[in-house]
Amino acid sequence: MRQPLVPLGLYAALLAFLSAMPAHAHVMDGPLGGFGSGFGHPLAGFDHLLAMLAVGLWGAQMGGRSVWTLPATFPMIMCVGGIIGMTGVLPDQPIEYGIALSVIVLGAAIAAAWKAPEWVALALIAAFALMHGYPHGVLAPRATDPAAFTVGFVVSTGVIHVIGIAIGAALKPIGGGRLVQAMGAAISLAGFWFLFQLLTA
Repeated sequence: MRQPLVPLGLYAALLAFLSAMPAHAHVMDGPLGGFGSGFGHPLAGFDHLLAMLAVGLWGAQMGGRSVWTLPATFPMIMCVGGIIGMTGVLPDQPIEYGIALSVIVLGAAIAAAWKAPEWVALALIAAFALMHGYPHGVLAPRATDPAAFTVGFVVSTGVIHVIGIAIGAALKPIGGGRLVQAMGAAISLAGFWFLFQLLTA
C-alpha cells in the first residue's frame, strides 16, 4: 500500500504548533532601532519566515537559474514594497491576506514540484515580495535609523532565502524530492491557517 506523501502526524504537529501563534506579527510595539530591528522583523512574523524560506526551497527544487533568480528578485522587489509602505497608502487587511496567500501558493508550488516558466515564477515572486515589503516600509519611518532598518530586513530576507536553498539542495536527492514536497505541503497548510485566523479575527 502506497504511503501518503505527507504523514498525517506532520499536519497534526504543525497545527498544534501554529495554534499558539498569531497569524501575523507585522506590527512591532515600542521603539525600533536600526539594523538589528530590521534584521529581526522578518523573523518576528512566522508567515514572513515561511514565505521567504519557501522562495529558497522552490528555487532549489526547480534548479537551473531559478536557484538564484528567485531569491535575488524577492529582496529587490520587497524594497519597492517597502517604499510603497512608507507612504501608507494601502489598507493593512488586503496586504495581510496577500501575505497569507503567498505562503499558500509558494508552499503548494513546492508540494506539486511545479517547474513554472521562469517569467511566471518571477512574476509570482515579485507580486508576493511587494506584499511582504509593505509592512516593513510602514515600520521603517518609526526606526531610529530607517536606512539601517531597511538594510537589516533585506539582509535577513537574503539569509532566510539562502537557508531555504541549502535545505532544498540537501533534501532534494532524498526520496526523489518527496521530502521537499512534504515541506511545501506543510508550508501551504500553514498559509491556510494564517488565512483562517485572519478571516475569523
